[in-house]
Amino acid sequence: MEKVEELNIVETDKQGIFQKIVKIFWIFIIGSVLGYVIEMIVGLVQNRHFVSRQGLLFGPFIQVYGVGLVAYYLVISNMKNKSNMKIFFITMLLGGIVEYLFSYLQETWFGTISWDYRNLPLNINGRTSLLHCIYWGFGGILFVKYILPHLDKLDIVYKSKIFKIITVLCVIFIIFDVTISGLAGIRHLERRKNIQPKGEIDIFFDKYYPDSKLREIYSNAKEVS
Repeated sequence: MEKVEELNIVETDKQGIFQKIVKIFWIFIIGSVLGYVIEMIVGLVQNRHFVSRQGLLFGPFIQVYGVGLVAYYLVISNMKNKSNMKIFFITMLLGGIVEYLFSYLQETWFGTISWDYRNLPLNINGRTSLLHCIYWGFGGILFVKYILPHLDKLDIVYKSKIFKIITVLCVIFIIFDVTISGLAGIRHLERRKNIQPKGEIDIFFDKYYPDSKLREIYSNAKEVS
């Protein structure tokens, strides 16, 4: 009897872990899509016409926002005191760190940057700034007020078979999207360094994702010498 109870507890724990991972994945998707919408609006206001600012080759995703929202969730969901002031300063710091890391990794891996804040006061190497950290802070408050309460109500949805199938398909698509986007970005940097294709994969990216194509997709990215 005790062994059966222990097995039930283990199974319950596994289901709880699985549901949390699924929730984190969808928070990433929600954040990435919201980020795309925000950037489209900002671009429309600044340029007075539509400008693509997607972060991956396929789909309306800007992953820095997705990771930022996941960081919000992991930290804030474990906080007992969720005062607006505390949320603001914590998410302000989290957002600044995520933004800085993404800018650094993008430049290191792909030789490009998608934002440069060196013209703003109190910036850190142009990768983040006080102003944008403040935006992240207000974003954290909105997350707690309007997104987090609804996430906790979706536990029943996570258990449905259809939702699980959709999640698996979306995970496969995102893994594919991230992988091909990363490889295309690396090959783009190699071409700039005049590195000749070393195999069929490089030839594939040279043919279907040349520099002109990537500049069209990532119109906001600037090459760093």
